[in-house]
Amino acid sequence: MGSRGRLMLVSSVVLLAGCTTTASGGAAAPAATTAATTTTAAATTANAASTATGCGSRVETGSLPDWADAGFSGDARVPHVFGAKGDIVAVLFAHPLRQVRTDGSNNKILWVARAATTSPDPSAPATLVITARLDGTDTRVIREVAGGPGPSIIDLPQAGCWRLDLSWSGHTDTMDLVYAR
Repeated sequence: MGSRGRLMLVSSVVLLAGCTTTASGGAAAPAATTAATTTTAAATTANAASTATGCGSRVETGSLPDWADAGFSGDARVPHVFGAKGDIVAVLFAHPLRQVRTDGSNNKILWVARAATTSPDPSAPATLVITARLDGTDTRVIREVAGGPGPSIIDLPQAGCWRLDLSWSGHTDTMDLVYAR
């Protein structure tokens, strides 16, 4: 390999190193893993899609934070995604999320908001409003979770990286979720 080829290789490595995403705590997050082989392969595919599309929110499999683990027993380790501000977490009971689920399961997401002592706007509706935009397109859909953050089935019309703008009780946050085919 000539010096030009080595320079291209080194430049590529440096460029890729600068694209590493981090977990909500600022440290690199571990790759998502699951028990079932088929789920692991699907999760790896979803994580690869996340990296390929530049989808920014990483699926984590460590313990849920104390403020989000009510109703779970022991050391709850389920796939989850934090909002950019850390004010909400999406607990993914179906991972990876899919555009079409042929196995009879659902895209079940439990939305857990960090408890706030006061709402920024007490007159704001409690409903969780999700405005989802498909990365790289003009496709935009709105989903609502009545009563605010809680259990939901969130289906989106296409596979890909979706940027979610979340709004509830005067609070806002954002996250990216990948939906596989």
